[in-house]
Amino acid sequence: MTTDTSSIVLLVLLSSIPALVVGGALYLLTQRYLERDYRRKLLDVRLKNTETILPIRLQAYERIILFLERITPSNLLIRVSPAGLTAADYQAQLLQEIRAEYTHNLSQQLYMSEVAWQQVKRAKEDVVSMINQNYQNLQDKTRGTELAKRVLETVLHNEVDPTAQAIQALKRELHEVF
Repeated sequence: MTTDTSSIVLLVLLSSIPALVVGGALYLLTQRYLERDYRRKLLDVRLKNTETILPIRLQAYERIILFLERITPSNLLIRVSPAGLTAADYQAQLLQEIRAEYTHNLSQQLYMSEVAWQQVKRAKEDVVSMINQNYQNLQDKTRGTELAKRVLETVLHNEVDPTAQAIQALKRELHEVF
């Protein structure tokens, strides 16, 4: 009886091996198919996200470059007229204009790198600092036109526009990313 039992067990084992091989192969094929399908769906989602986010990111860079151009001292001084203002009033008006522009574009940092955003902040702070330093060197009752003149002279004397470096950095990053 033991030989009969062992032959039955051996026969069952031998007949179940092909079924196990087929089952294992089917499992591997199914697993590979599901993985490939998952990767394809993930790629589709990423592609759709890129189609949606790419225009938004481009618009963010455009808006920030426009912001930097608007606060460039030569452009800012043309847009915000010093006519009839004291230097103190003109300084306050210039700083208010920069703050308003910055606040309006603050959300754009979501779509750019941290390095790029830090460049933007530094450029804004450099313009504010330039205005404040020139204001501090003036007498109390000086007219706004004198502050404007001093700021422009500082830009010309230093031969560096405080926003130019940030604009170039944004353009470089934009070309690298896209």
